[in-house]
Amino acid sequence: MPQEFDFHSYAPRQGHGLPHDPFNAIVGPRPIGWISTCDAAGRLNLAPYSFFNAFNYVPPIVGFASIGRKDTLRNIEETGEFVWNLATRDLAEAMNLSCAAVAPEVSEFDLTGLTPRPSLSVHPPRVQESPVCFECRRTQILQLEGADGQTVPTWLVLGEVVQVHIARHLLKDGVYDTAGAGHILRAGGPADYFSIGPEQLFRMARPA
Repeated sequence: MPQEFDFHSYAPRQGHGLPHDPFNAIVGPRPIGWISTCDAAGRLNLAPYSFFNAFNYVPPIVGFASIGRKDTLRNIEETGEFVWNLATRDLAEAMNLSCAAVAPEVSEFDLTGLTPRPSLSVHPPRVQESPVCFECRRTQILQLEGADGQTVPTWLVLGEVVQVHIARHLLKDGVYDTAGAGHILRAGGPADYFSIGPEQLFRMARPA
C-alpha cells in the first residue's frame, strides 16, 4: 500500500541541520571491526572500527575503514596482516576500552586485560576471549575519494580471511548460531549499540 512521508532532506556537504549526524544511525546497526594487529617490531594493537563488513564469499574478504591514519592502518601497511575478533555483549566494555587514544607502544591487550592468543596463519594474535576470529592477509588498501575526485583522509582496508576460529558451542548441528553468539553492533548516536538475540530472528526463504 502506498505511503506518504514528510521528509527532512539535506545535502551532506551543506550540513544535516540536526542535533546529531543521522548517517551512522541509518546505515546500521553495523558489525564492529575489532581488529588486532602488530607492527614490524611485534608491538600489539587492538582497536574497534565502526565501518566494517564482509564483501566476498570465495575467497572470503572482509574490510574496514580507518578514518585517519591510525596505528592499525600503519601496522597493516607494515606487516600485511590483521585479525578480526567478534565483539560480544560480554566483551562490550573491553571493546569500548580498547578504543582509548593511547601511544603506539601501549598495548590495548594490557589496557583491557584481554589475552592475546597466538594465531595459526598470521603474526598478530587473536583475542582469546572472543568466540569467533578471522585471521586475515591484506589484499588492498584504498584511499577513498568524494564524487569530486578529491581524496578524503579515510582508508578502506580489505583482507582475505585465511583462517577461521569458531567456538564449538556456537555450532548447532553444524550451523553457526548467530542469535546465541551475543553479537553487538554499532548504531547511531554518540553511544548507541545493539545486541542480537533469538528475539530478533526470523526466517524467510529466497524465491525459487
